[in-house]
Amino acid sequence: MITKLLIANRGEIACRIIRTARTMGIATVAVYSDADARALHVRQADEAVHIGPSPAAESYLVGEKIIAAAKETGAEAIHPGYGFLSENAAFAQAVLEAGLIWVGPKPASIEAMGLKDAAKARMIEAGVPVTPGYLGAEQSLERLTTEAEAIGYPVLIKAVAGGGGKGMRKVDAPADFAAMLESCRREAKASFGNDEVLLEKWITSPRHIEVQVFGDAHGNVVHLFERDCSLQRRHQKVIEEAPAPGMDAATREAICAAAVRAAKAVDYEGAGTIEFIADASEGLRADRIFFMEMNTRLQVEHPVTEEITGVDLVEWQLRVASGEALPKRQDELSINGHAIEARLYAEDPAKGFLPSTGTLEHLKFGDLERVETGVESGGIISPFYDPMIAKLISHAETRDQAIDDLKNGLTTTEVWPVRTNAGFVACAIDDEDFRNAVLDTGFIERKGGKLIPSTAADDATWKVAAMLSTDRCNEAPFAGFRLNAPKRNTVAISGLEGARVIDLDEAWSDTLRVVSDDGDLYSTDAGDAPVMTGTVIGETIVVFNEGSAFDFALAARGTSQASAANGAIIAPMPGKVIAVDVSEGQTVTAGQRLMVLEAMKMEHALTAPFDGVIEGLAVSAGGQVQVEAVLCTVVPAGE
Repeated sequence: MITKLLIANRGEIACRIIRTARTMGIATVAVYSDADARALHVRQADEAVHIGPSPAAESYLVGEKIIAAAKETGAEAIHPGYGFLSENAAFAQAVLEAGLIWVGPKPASIEAMGLKDAAKARMIEAGVPVTPGYLGAEQSLERLTTEAEAIGYPVLIKAVAGGGGKGMRKVDAPADFAAMLESCRREAKASFGNDEVLLEKWITSPRHIEVQVFGDAHGNVVHLFERDCSLQRRHQKVIEEAPAPGMDAATREAICAAAVRAAKAVDYEGAGTIEFIADASEGLRADRIFFMEMNTRLQVEHPVTEEITGVDLVEWQLRVASGEALPKRQDELSINGHAIEARLYAEDPAKGFLPSTGTLEHLKFGDLERVETGVESGGIISPFYDPMIAKLISHAETRDQAIDDLKNGLTTTEVWPVRTNAGFVACAIDDEDFRNAVLDTGFIERKGGKLIPSTAADDATWKVAAMLSTDRCNEAPFAGFRLNAPKRNTVAISGLEGARVIDLDEAWSDTLRVVSDDGDLYSTDAGDAPVMTGTVIGETIVVFNEGSAFDFALAARGTSQASAANGAIIAPMPGKVIAVDVSEGQTVTAGQRLMVLEAMKMEHALTAPFDGVIEGLAVSAGGQVQVEAVLCTVVPAGE
């Protein structure tokens, strides 16, 4: 058995691996960049080694530094987690050549499944059904355009080396193909160093079904059932659950058997996931489920599989890497109950899901038995890495109960001042269609703004803020908050919508009462309304309601949004300018793309608000910009 393990990753997955390693008596070594010097995973590990500057390309993606850190600390093995170098066959080979143990599949297996076109060809040979499309080596625009027309629109462009939703574009019409191809190739080149693509027929009622597989060096391969990851936004998974709702026994047997064949076709060892796309227009059927790709690593959503099977997949990884056989046979594995995972992201749904960075001045997770995170109060959400704060996981006997438990966990989670998608995800899983398992990958796009909580505070939220403000008035907490009080107390507070004078006696009633007092944190119960919590942080009063945060102050104030002259194009976040499509003095039309920013591993296009002329162009491709910086101004024509 491995006795000392280096974890070539960061954040919640590093913390997750450390937890299992500790229970197995394995010492751990963390690596960290400048941005992560005080990160939770660094403090939890037995040792930590600094590997470079904050950008991943100069630290977590530099294999030589990671191998050197393992040698320096005497670690016998390297666990790559997910992302970064986890599916890099050359790095896996370098680890082995350095005399270290690679906690993952053999480099040849990674390579076989690393390029989507080659993987699909291998799956066809193994008798695994694949989506109709184009896998050819000819990559000219003319050839790809011709193939797309032959497949029939809509089509899906996918980077052959892609993953995690990167390098993927749906194209609805021929006129959009060239621009979408250019965008896809640029993102693929930046993310994976390979801009080759394949084309697939777009499935009109798609569900994303994946199967967890596990192999060892003794020829054993098992599956640990399926997960449904259909709730996605921009091809990024938001909710994952296991087992897949609506999956009958015959279809489960067929898809899981196909997944095992796929793993055996590449002589697979360790944890892996076979991803399928299902045409769910007539429910889940074995003859309408097609192979998409294989992820040759542990998945972000592995906890839901662990919850329904009782298996610690990280422990299995470490045992298999140490040369042991799989701990269980196929007939010893079974499904117990239902599990759902929500990814809590640092992003603002009300602003188009733009990433939200900064210090987590206040962080408290809701009431759930399992939360996987790599941050804590006082930690920092950095613009250098993925903006996931945590994974919230529920497990219950039934799907309905698991949904209820997860919704409660989401709506009682408190994060400030970083914005999150907690309220958005709570609305999504409480939607009638989700509860009835009417699912497909277009669910979130189709629901649109219905899932985005209002940014306007309701009356009850204003009253809670007013009650919390009493401490700011140098009064004892809730002084004068008595029914039938002889005098009336008022307080003036301001919020995003303006200022109000709140009658405290009216606020303090039998339907809005304090039920607990923990320092400066108060919980209230507004009758049948949701429970709210609040706290005073510096000069700001913050009320948490249904997963959303609302901020108030005693003095009147403006909004927290950036302000600039009409037509100013303002950076919505810190990031890198990767494309500038206009020049000084150029005439533009409303909706025309002006430039593209890259932040949090995502591209964000900035467009013209109206017809006009570009003035004050202050950036060029490759430059870094700060949040709220004025990048250029669109001056209305004729001015």
